[in-house]
Formats: sequence, structure tokens, C-alpha cells
Amino acid sequence: MKRYFLALLIAVISFSTVSAQSMTDDQVMQFVLKEHSAGTSQAQIVTKLMQKGVDINQIRRIKAKYERQSKNGGLGLVKDETVGKTEDGMRVNNGDTKESLAQKKLNRKNKNKNKKNSKNYREIDENSSHRVGAVRNSNVKNENGMYDDEDNESFDEMNGGVLDLLGDEYLTEDFMMEVDPTYYRGRKVFGRDIFNKEDLTFEPVMNIATPQNYVVGPGDEVKVDIYGASQKSSTYTVSPDGDIVIDGYGPVNLAGLTVKQANARLRSTVGSRFSSSSIKLSLGQTRTIMVNVMGEVQNPGTYSLSAFASVFHALYMAGGVSGIGTLRNIKVFRNGKEVSTVDVYDYILNGKLSGNIRLHDNDVIMVGPYDCIVDIAGKVKRPMYYEMKTGESVQTLLKYAGNFAGDAYTKSVRIIRKNGSRYGVFNVQEFDMASFHVMDGDSVTVDSIIPRYENMVEVKGAVFRPGMYQLGGNITTVRALIENAEGLLEDAFTARAVMHRMNEDRTLKVISVDVKGIIDGNVADIPLKNEDVLFIPSKSERLESRTITIHGEVLYPGVYKYAENETLEDFVLQAGGLKESASTVKVDISRRVSNRTALTRDSLISKTYSFALKDGFVIDGKPGFVLEPYDEVYVRKSPSYSIQQNVSIEGEVNFPGTYALAKQESRLSDLVKAAGGTNRLAYVKGARLERKITPEERTRMEQVLKMAQSQSDGEDTIDVRKLDLGDTYYVGIQLDKAIESPGSDFDLTLRESDRIIVPEYTNTVKVSGNVLYPNTIAYKKGKGARYYVNQAGGWGSRAKKGSTYIVHMNGTVNQMGKGEKPTPGSEVIVPTKPKSENNKLSQWLAIGTSTASIATMVATIANLIK
Repeated sequence: MKRYFLALLIAVISFSTVSAQSMTDDQVMQFVLKEHSAGTSQAQIVTKLMQKGVDINQIRRIKAKYERQSKNGGLGLVKDETVGKTEDGMRVNNGDTKESLAQKKLNRKNKNKNKKNSKNYREIDENSSHRVGAVRNSNVKNENGMYDDEDNESFDEMNGGVLDLLGDEYLTEDFMMEVDPTYYRGRKVFGRDIFNKEDLTFEPVMNIATPQNYVVGPGDEVKVDIYGASQKSSTYTVSPDGDIVIDGYGPVNLAGLTVKQANARLRSTVGSRFSSSSIKLSLGQTRTIMVNVMGEVQNPGTYSLSAFASVFHALYMAGGVSGIGTLRNIKVFRNGKEVSTVDVYDYILNGKLSGNIRLHDNDVIMVGPYDCIVDIAGKVKRPMYYEMKTGESVQTLLKYAGNFAGDAYTKSVRIIRKNGSRYGVFNVQEFDMASFHVMDGDSVTVDSIIPRYENMVEVKGAVFRPGMYQLGGNITTVRALIENAEGLLEDAFTARAVMHRMNEDRTLKVISVDVKGIIDGNVADIPLKNEDVLFIPSKSERLESRTITIHGEVLYPGVYKYAENETLEDFVLQAGGLKESASTVKVDISRRVSNRTALTRDSLISKTYSFALKDGFVIDGKPGFVLEPYDEVYVRKSPSYSIQQNVSIEGEVNFPGTYALAKQESRLSDLVKAAGGTNRLAYVKGARLERKITPEERTRMEQVLKMAQSQSDGEDTIDVRKLDLGDTYYVGIQLDKAIESPGSDFDLTLRESDRIIVPEYTNTVKVSGNVLYPNTIAYKKGKGARYYVNQAGGWGSRAKKGSTYIVHMNGTVNQMGKGEKPTPGSEVIVPTKPKSENNKLSQWLAIGTSTASIATMVATIANLIK
């Protein structure tokens, strides 16, 4: 059982991320064992502990403490004789703390449990000890000195029970109050958590000037200083009889005297022996006192506290009040008489500590049940439950709740009261709140104000300051409202405005307003009523968003806002002027055709006007042509304008590099000639052309791939969209014949970005594909493809012999046979027979090699079906 608990604590440490501690150490241990006995899994227990806010530091402390206890590390501890003493003579709090109380309680319960189990073991009959089930192994201590029969129920009982953590939907009112007494009916009770805060312990301040009214008693440490003719300083502890023994004089009884009285007694007794010296008594470390905290508190009992402890500190040690405990009428009894009454609300709300007296030995603090708890909800600053004294009023309750919120209805509040057999409703008016007394169980609701206005008019639209205005004073008519809105905008449409007015049944009606007539005094002004809304339209709002558009060879083509009297020349300048490529002899304007009186559809869609420009001005057509809304201007590109188109040539030529095409139909031979011809190392027959894929070609190639994929019965695994076709492909050329016959069909026309590579002579042939040993073989003139296949070990087991083909260095491809033979630098490719009959795209693409790229193969197919 203990191993399980330790393992679970380690799991909690690894998962816990919550910083707020809301469970005591005992509660954590009790909760874990209780949940385990109920069959809850480790993960669920960890989750519930995290939801309860168990701090990781608290878990580590519990783990260390439990390990120490399980190894008897908590038994037989040697008392630290230095506790309560400091080298500098300062006092320390030598009373109980919550941690020490928890440790004492656990040790006491363990001791009682061991005694009980030992007694049960001695009472077992020896003869019955051999019967099956007669003796339980629970009576045998384990290696930690504990009994194996410490089951969950006993452990829970030992630790004061356990709180089963459930979801909110299962929590009853009584259960909630047991789990957290600061709540009542699912909501927080004001002030109940004051004695449950770790940072608010009300621990007494020990190192203060010695109070002259402090009563000295057995266990107090007093310091007697003699100075003057004699110099002596001694520290004494008051004996159980109330005496201190002065060296050279004898016992002096100080018990029951205040510090002031004790000083006087020393002077009157010991002072005669030291007549030429002064004597002073001061208080050192104080004794501890026993205080009884009884009634409705979380942990009633007797507590050992510092002699400086107050009522609040004792209540903190007792865990605060229970679910039915009072905060308003806590009584303190001394020697059978009531000496103080504490109202915690007086401290929380007013900062007063009246009643929070210093405790004496054997004082009794009695916390009774509350008299009255009242709920206040709605528009107050602090809505929650409050404990009220008998006879307190609604006005007092509002004060406790922080008074009304800004949007509260303050004329009255509504109270729902339980009258014994039924509910009753009371509406308490503003002037009756001070005299209407609340009762236990009352529910007070403060409503919000009605979302309506009592003196508001509004103006919208074409005024300088639209918005809501106060009705009354100098704003009572339409004209006054416009004047207070700083007047009309320049584009205001004053011939007709609209005003919305509320009818008595809150429906709207429309009133037409002649704003111009009212402003000029030609029409009677209209009086305003509450919640009138005046809307003044603007001329621009009545019109569509009017634009003009320019396309083509200008610096900034696009859509522009229409302006009156703008000419074609103005618009061209507004668009940044003409580009260098612009045609000045062909500028068109398209204009909409509109006929609002037409009854049938006209075949004419638009009208077109053509112009010629020079230096941005019209020279052919109507000068100063004024544009209209929605006109579109088209500036054409000059047909003779073109930018430089570059091609490159690399390899074995005299002047390799980049060249500009001199004319539209420049050819292979032109580029070789411009590069100074080939050099002696050039293998002209192996020259190849690399061409950039245009957008149109890429689209066509993708269509070819899709068509091939559709013919594979949908079994292909290649996604055409993800297939990288590259940016270029090779074009098969015969440069030697192009040079020999310029302008012939062999002499291909070049286009921009073409790249010609003229290689050196390569006297090898590469063999790849389904052969026994793919290899590169020395070229032998006149030998066919079969020769090179044999040099690579022969055909493979799945070689597709009839489909063997040759890829030449210049990019051309030929099938084996029909007189075609490999050339220097070429590659013989032997395809593989597919495993199935389907011609899948992936199988065809597998044919591609380092020499013949996918893009080249697909481009060839695409060009064939173009």
C-alpha cells in the first residue's frame, strides 16, 4: 500500500503544474488512499489532485514526510533544546503551527493504531492460529514497522475522513459546504476564507516593546539587570510556583503580576540589597498558553499558542469557521466569563481589530452557528452571500456588497423570502432600505437600468458632429439640433431629410424634413421629441462609387476615382504617363451605353473612341476629350517594340557566352557563327539544345500526364500534381547538318533562354536498364546496340528487348534496329517488362534516365499531340 502511495506521489510530481495550494498535507494522503480503494485509476487521481490545485512543493514535502514516517523516521525524535531561544535574546513564536499540528496528529493516530493491532494480536487463541483464515497477516509488522492491514478505510478514519472529488454536476449543497466551507449553495460567502489564507496567519509579533500590562506566569523568561554601583545581569525562568530565585537573595514570587508590578516588587524586595544600584526587569522568551477553540470551526480543540497570540491567530490555527459557523458573533470566555465579542466583518470592511484581544492561558473561543445568510445578486459591486446580524437592513447589506454598480436600478430592490410554507416577494423602495430588515435565506436582486433614454435626440449623416444630444435647454427643434452639430457638410442633400420618431407603442414612424427650408426660414421648424433620430443624406452617398479605369502601357494602370472635367491627357498623366513600349497611334476609350427609358435590350454594349497621342497630348481625335464615370482607357503596346532576347552557347566554341537574338527568326547556325564557330575539340554531332518550359508547354505536359494516368485504370500511385517536371527540357538537334545547310529544317529557330551545349568527343556508350550489369563501354564504330548489351552481361530476366532504344548525345532518340546504331556518348536503355498487364504511368516514367529526363520525354509526347 505504501509503495503504491509513493509511486502515485512521484506521478503527481511529474504532472502537477498548478501553483495554488488548496489541500492540506493530510487531505492529500487521505484523498489518494480513498480514491485507490474506490478503484480510481492513477491517471484519474492525478487529474483530480491537479484540479484541486496541489502545489508541487507541497507534494515534495508530503513525499519526504511520508517516507520518513514509513521508516519510523518520525518516531522518537530528539527535542531541540534550542527551540524558542536565540543568541541575540530576540523572542520567537514557540506555539503550535499548522504543520506541527498535522505531524502531531499523524503520530498520535499511528501510535493508537499500533496499540490496537498489538492488543488484537495478543487476544488470538493459539489453537485457532493454525486454522485457515483464523489469523490475519495484518497483525504482522512489515519492514517499515507498520501493519499490512492498514487498509484504506482505517487510514481514512485515522486522518479524519476524505473528500471524494466529483464533477460539479454531482455536488450537493451539503457536500460543497463540507469540501469548502467558504461556499454556500455553490457561491462564495463573503469573509469565510479569511482564516484559510496562507499569507494571512495573524501570527503574533514577538519582538515588540514589552507590554507593561503583560501578566507574568510560570514558564516566562525574565531578565533582571542590576546597574550602578553593582553590575549584574541574569536571566531566570519563572517556576511552576511562580518564583524566580535571585542569586544571593532567594526566591521572589512574580506569578500573576504585570511587568510593571513585577518591577515594583523587585525594587521593594531585592532593591534593599542593592541600594546604590538600579534594578530593571524585562521579559525574554514568553511561555506558551493553552487555548480552547470550540464550536463551529474546522478543527475544534486545544492549541498551544504564544502568550502574545490573539483571537484571530487561534481561529487561523483551527482552520477557520465551518460551513455553518459565524463570523459576526465569536465569543471569548476567560475564567467562565465572557471578555470579548469578535465581529470579523468589522475588521474586513473597516480595518478595526476591536474584540481581537490578546489571549490568556485557558481562554475559550466559542464559534456558534450563523444567524442569517443573505444572497445579493445583480448590479452590485460584490455580488455574493453575506452573513448578517439580526436586525441589519438592506442598506447595510448594500454597504457590505460595495453598494450599487454604475448601471444599477437604484429606486428599489427585489427580495425573495421563504415564509415557512411559500415564497414571498418584496419590493423595497429607495427610502425604505434603511428600515427593512433582512432575514435568513433572503435573496436580494438589484436590477439594471432600462436600456432607454429619457432626454436624447440624435443626428446622423452630413453634419460636422453627428451623434446623440441632450434634449432640452437650447436643443428643442430640428434647426437647433443642426446648429449644435456644427452645421451641415458641404455635400449635404438638404432638399429632403428623414426623421424617425417613436410611437406610443414603440413602433417607428417617418417624418420628412425640408432641411433647406428650415435653415432658410421658409418652412416651419419641427419640435423634437425624446429619442428622435434625424438623418441628413449627402450627395455623394446618393451616387454610386464613380470610377475610371486605365489599362495597358502606362506606369500605374488601375482603377481611379472619377473627377469632373478630367480629360484623356489628364488621366494619362495621373497614371504616371506612357511607358516606352506604348503605342501613340492607338489609344482607345470605351464608354458605357445607358438609356433609362429603353423598353427592350439593345445590342450595342459600349461606344469606343480612338485617339493618337504625341508627348501626352491628343493629335488625332478630339483634343481635350472629357472622360465620364466608368470610362475605360486602353493604351496599346507598339507592335515594333521588343526587349532583348538572350540565348547562350557553351562548350567547345571559340567565344562561348550569352548572345542577344538579332532578329525574330535567328537560328542555330546564326548563334554558332556569332560564337566564332566550333574549335578542334568540338563533337558537333553530340551538341544538344536545352529549352526553358513555357507556361503553355507546362500546361500541355501536365495534360499528357493526366491522360496517361487515366489510361492506367486508376491503379497508379503517382500524383501528377506533385510530379516535378523541372524548368527545362532537351530538344533533339543535328547541329552538324544545321551548319552545313543554314536555313534548312535541321537549322532550328531559337527562342529566348535557349542554351546550346557543344561537348567534347566522348568515345564511350552507356548501357542501363534491365541488363545483367549496367556499364559504360568503349565505343566501337559500326557496332549495334546488341553488341553493347552483350558487353553489359546480356539481357536481364525481364528485359523488354523489342523496346530497347538509344538516346544520343544531341537529345535525339531512336529505337534499336532499323539500321540505328549507338553513336559516341550515347546511351542504350533496356526497359523492364511490368509485373502486371496495366500500362501504369509509374512504369512508363521509370524508363527515364539521367540522359533522357521526364520533362524531355513528356515534352516530346506533348509536341506530337499538339
